[in-house]
Parts: sequence; C-alpha cells; structure tokens
Amino acid sequence: MIRIPCPRSTFVLPLALFVSCSGGAMAAEVSGTAALTTDYVWRGTSQSNEGAAAQAGLKVTGQRGFYAQAWGSSVEFAPQTRASTELDVVAGWSGALPGNTALDISVTRYLYPSAVGSLDWTETSATLTWRDHYWMQVAHARDALASGAAGTYAQLGARVALNETLRLEGAAGRYWLATDSGYADYTHLQFGAVWAFAAPFELRLTLHDTDAAARRGFGAWAGTRVEAAVQASF
Repeated sequence: MIRIPCPRSTFVLPLALFVSCSGGAMAAEVSGTAALTTDYVWRGTSQSNEGAAAQAGLKVTGQRGFYAQAWGSSVEFAPQTRASTELDVVAGWSGALPGNTALDISVTRYLYPSAVGSLDWTETSATLTWRDHYWMQVAHARDALASGAAGTYAQLGARVALNETLRLEGAAGRYWLATDSGYADYTHLQFGAVWAFAAPFELRLTLHDTDAAARRGFGAWAGTRVEAAVQASF
C-alpha cells in the first residue's frame, strides 16, 4: 500500500457530497481520534515496517447519515518508495436498518503524499452491523494495493463487553487478489482486548496472524505479531 500528493479535488468531493446531502455544514457533528501504536497493522500486514506509528482522524457527519472523513498515519515501506505518510479520504453514508442492524457504505481514496510514483488507489466498501456486536464487511477495488489489478476483501467480526471498561474483539478476514496483482489470496485473524481505562482514552492489545500465502507475498510484514495502542476519541 502506498500513495502520492493529494489534489485539492480529492478533498472537495467528499465535503461537497456531505454539504449537499446533509442539509448544510451547520447540521454537522464533528468527531475525531488520535492514537499511538507499536505497529500499524492493516489486514494482517504491517504498514510501518513493524515499527511504531502515530495516527489521527477527523469525521464530519450530517443529520441524514452522510459523512466525510480524513484519517492519517505514519508508514514505512520499501526505502525506494519514500512513503512516510498515509492519508485516507472517505465519503460515505451510515444509518439504522430494521432488525437491530446498521449499514455503512463508503468510498475510500488511499493516498501517500511523499511516495515516489503513483501509489494511490480507491476502494468501495459496505459494512453490516447487528446489535453493535457483530459485523460483516465486504470491500472491492479495481486497483487493489495500487497493483493495477482487482481485489475483494471480506471480514467477519464480533465484540463482547465484559464490563463497562473492558471488551474483547475478534475478526477473520480473507483477501482475494487477482493473479496479475503480484500477490496471492490470503487469510488473516485477529483477537484483541480493549480497556477504556480513563475517558476518552483506551488501551488496545491485539494479536494478529496470517496464513503462509500472506507471508510469501508480504514477507516479514505478515505472520504473527502483537500490536499495542493508546487511543483517544473526541
């Protein structure tokens, strides 16, 4: 994964969609996150060369469920890419459905401002949540991982609250990548504990694992690893 300078229009489109569909910025609700993690792990593989990463995000949500979001993290890929920052720009909609379910549909543009060459790519995803405890996500890109080939990702997950401050989370994901992408299909698992020790702060400890196909495609960035992170939400 990797990307390049973000043109002004990349930011304007999600914000324009939000303003036109939500009834104006005056109805907006703003939220955000900031985190420090020992390893930025995305779909089972390290995006920070197994090193620490700083992350932050900002989300603007309208009354009708439309939202615009920007999220960034420090990254470290192969030295020749010169990629040091990831910026994800998202436009989406989320809302409640019958049967204690909720749906989130979004388009994400992945950008790497400092990278050499065009490493940007776009993905569309949908996440269905039931009772806020279980979720199923499906995402698709025609240029997955900026490879020029298609990729489809699916994940099933669950979270269980043990008490008011401690919860457990687990998920299993499968990434189907076209043969001309240069990568093989792979599976990953993750299991973690989240401790809300002092509002608005949380401490997360997550165990990640991938199959042999991921290790063949991504080398040392895949496999088994433990990630610890401190996150604040506002």
